[in-house]
Amino acid sequence: MTREYGQAAANPGQARYLTMNGALMMLAGLLCGLTVGAAPYPRLMLTAHIQFLVNGMVSVFAGLMLKTALSIVSGRSATLIIWGHISAWAVCFSEVAAAFWGANKTLPMAAAQAGASGAAPWQESLVLACHMVPAFLLIASWALLVRGVFRSEIR
Repeated sequence: MTREYGQAAANPGQARYLTMNGALMMLAGLLCGLTVGAAPYPRLMLTAHIQFLVNGMVSVFAGLMLKTALSIVSGRSATLIIWGHISAWAVCFSEVAAAFWGANKTLPMAAAQAGASGAAPWQESLVLACHMVPAFLLIASWALLVRGVFRSEIR
């Protein structure tokens, strides 16, 4: 069965979750931007602000890929893609925490520019875990989306 351009995608519900997730992340990023100057390490808060906005846009883009059938994935793959993008919230909130704690192990260049002195070991570990786990989930999510793009070309 071939798909015509503009025909409904196989994953409209999942596409909606992704676009809602992205829109909420972008709103959170804009609100986070209002607090940059209030953080003990404003450059790290600026990083959190940007992270929210970028992850939000990426999530919206992934949702649009599914909605327009640019990427055709199975229901299970779509669920993994959604959870990968939802996990990005942990990255963003850990960067907000780093801006208050002064964590400097996970993002050493940004932390050095911010003058971050380091946080308690458990705080550094939490920030690192909140970056590593979502990173692997997002890599898997985008691998599935890219595979879905090639699948859409075949059909």
